[in-house]
Amino acid sequence: MLTVYNCIVNEHDPRLVLLAGVLGAIASFAAVTLLRHLRKSNGQTRLLWTAVAAICFGFGVWATHFVAMLAFSPGLPTAYDVPITALSLVLAVLCSGLGMSIATARPTLDHHLVGGAVIGAGIAVMHFTGMIAFEVEGRLEWDMTLVVASLVAGIVLGALAIRIALERVSGKRNLAASLVLTLAICTMHFTAMGAASIVPDPSITISQFSVPSAALAAAVTLAAIMIFAMTALALWVDIRDKRRAVAEERRMRGLANAAFEGLIVCDDTKIVTANQSLARLCGRSIEELSGMDFTVIFGAIDQNGAIAEQPVWETTLEHADGTSRPVELLSRVIDYNGKPHTVIAIRDLRERKKAEADIRRLAMHDTLTNLPNRRSFTAQLEQEMAALADGEAIALLCLDLDRFKEVNDLFGHAAGDAMLRKVAENAGNVLSEGQMLARLGGDEFAIIAPGISDPDDAAMLAERVLEAFRAENARASNDGLMSTSIGIALYPRDAKDQETLISHADTALYRAKSEGRDTFRFYEHAMGLEARSRRIMEHELRHAVARNEFHLVYQPQKTLDSGELIGYEALLRWRHPERGNVSPGTFIPVAEESGAIVPIGEWVLKTACQAAAGWKSNLMIAVNVSAVQLHSMNFAQTVHRILLETGLSPHRLEIEITETALVRDMHRALATLRQLKTLGIRVAMDDFGTGYSSLSNLRAFPFDKIKIDGSFIRQVDTNEQAATIVRAVLGIGRGLGLPVLAEGVETSGELSFLAKELCQIGQGYYLGRPSPLDDLQEDGIQAEEKHSDANAA
Repeated sequence: MLTVYNCIVNEHDPRLVLLAGVLGAIASFAAVTLLRHLRKSNGQTRLLWTAVAAICFGFGVWATHFVAMLAFSPGLPTAYDVPITALSLVLAVLCSGLGMSIATARPTLDHHLVGGAVIGAGIAVMHFTGMIAFEVEGRLEWDMTLVVASLVAGIVLGALAIRIALERVSGKRNLAASLVLTLAICTMHFTAMGAASIVPDPSITISQFSVPSAALAAAVTLAAIMIFAMTALALWVDIRDKRRAVAEERRMRGLANAAFEGLIVCDDTKIVTANQSLARLCGRSIEELSGMDFTVIFGAIDQNGAIAEQPVWETTLEHADGTSRPVELLSRVIDYNGKPHTVIAIRDLRERKKAEADIRRLAMHDTLTNLPNRRSFTAQLEQEMAALADGEAIALLCLDLDRFKEVNDLFGHAAGDAMLRKVAENAGNVLSEGQMLARLGGDEFAIIAPGISDPDDAAMLAERVLEAFRAENARASNDGLMSTSIGIALYPRDAKDQETLISHADTALYRAKSEGRDTFRFYEHAMGLEARSRRIMEHELRHAVARNEFHLVYQPQKTLDSGELIGYEALLRWRHPERGNVSPGTFIPVAEESGAIVPIGEWVLKTACQAAAGWKSNLMIAVNVSAVQLHSMNFAQTVHRILLETGLSPHRLEIEITETALVRDMHRALATLRQLKTLGIRVAMDDFGTGYSSLSNLRAFPFDKIKIDGSFIRQVDTNEQAATIVRAVLGIGRGLGLPVLAEGVETSGELSFLAKELCQIGQGYYLGRPSPLDDLQEDGIQAEEKHSDANAA
């Protein structure tokens, strides 16, 4: 290395050596800057940037070499061969272009190193070709060790410089790559110059066609000017692109901050950037979030590929104050700064969870007494039956208040509601831990008492309930006395399944009522007379259609703001030849359980469509469909056939289903409803609020309307709890863009409340009683037809 040192210090002009180094540094910086644009371009643009970068670096290396050669003072006359000097410039440009093309072809380590090595080798090719062009009155002798060292230095440093430049984009890396590439040029040149020794030889003369040093200086000056021009171009392009990038980043950040949802961009699990919505949601600044591992704020996420495998999922967000809040995450992979990143949208689920919890509580509890409702009761009973230990039993007590209707009639519904709350309080006070009291509806209650091993224990529980009522009556100051009849059935002694157990407890209840009330009875097998009566009804229902015992009545549906009639709901009635008019609440459950509801429902649908097809007005006709019908194999085809046979337009038919009909087989129900929607038929959710009342079902199923159950409309103008439920359902309807119909509107007060709360449609005795088809022809529809005829005239 002393030879290299002596060469630089003693045989070179330090000022020109410094100038050569500056030219090499400028060329290296320009090449690295242009290399970034080359990597991002393709097609003809890529060829253009390759040419610009190769010319810039090739001229820079060439100028650096010959400025250093001008600094070399061997003490003998020197000159340069023109063709070979030009060839060295061409080789420098070609080798630079080849190396850059290889390095930017793919973003891999081997491409970076090979391309950089080619660039380093090109520096050496240019140098030794330039040395061939060097003419002096003497012979050049080479130290091969230093020659090899210069080659190795140029190739290794060239590969390292390109790897640094292309591995990751940053200002520090650009500067480091430029310095390493400059070092490659200078190290290779001066090491190779140190390897050369000039032995004077008078027999060797300089060709007259060679270029003297002054002419070469002019050429180098031109090359330097070209380098500066290329560098200026590279800097201008870089500044322009940075400005564009900054403007684009500001625009994208503005859009991101305008989003209501939180947004983060992640490189693996590291947060690269975030928006203001997320910063507010988690109580941290954007600066704090940048660089943070996202598992810090989403602690429940599995780090092993959770984002890629689950594009949408729910988790909890950890707030800066230590609290957690439910969120929904949606993710996708995007290209961000030339590298795949994951963008995650974060939705705050607190309001939705609260609404779902409120709806779930309303669905699982009775709003008047705050007791579990029928659905909670059914689920609890099923759970207790499944967990029952051998040798134990479950006592089911069904309670029905005695003469409750008289209390309502004599003292008003407010007194009846107060009695129901008092029943819940007194009966609940006598229960032991693990026992459950539920209100099944109206004045019907039930008690689940698990762990009963002796029927006497069930009898003692029933007696305690009766005694609590009697004690309350003794303290009461009015004549609204509480009294109840209780039916008891034991599982597994009296029944092997839930349905039969409830049926047997009901049978025992009716026996208690018939034997004096204010007492209790156990189920006995002799009480099967009612079951026999039920079987007789099943048989009669199978023949009722053929015997013309069914008929339909039509109840009007009207808009609440204008009172305009928009359609009718078809209601089924059964006029039995011996029993007379049988309540739908009595025969419909029997028809559903026996399967007779399918032909009966088909008759109802055909009759209603046939009647509506005869109306000249475009009024809607709504028909209730049971779960059994909805889940039958060919229900959609049956509806289509009926529409074709009757000629009714599909958009005038509305199918009403309860949410209970959906939960039996949600996939089949969804497929059937989609088929109906394809036909153009409207679908309404009936009795909303009495079943699951799940927001997820409203989102998943293609409903066109929500019908609030009449039990919530009753006294909605005076009962704040009922009013709260109705407001909640109306809010859900508005949020989902679904019209809401209120059933059971029976007073002007209820109508005024609903109109004030912007309920769109109503149905009930106050708006119109159910009427046979003949009455409709004589009244509403005939009047509409006359009105239409008058307009036509």
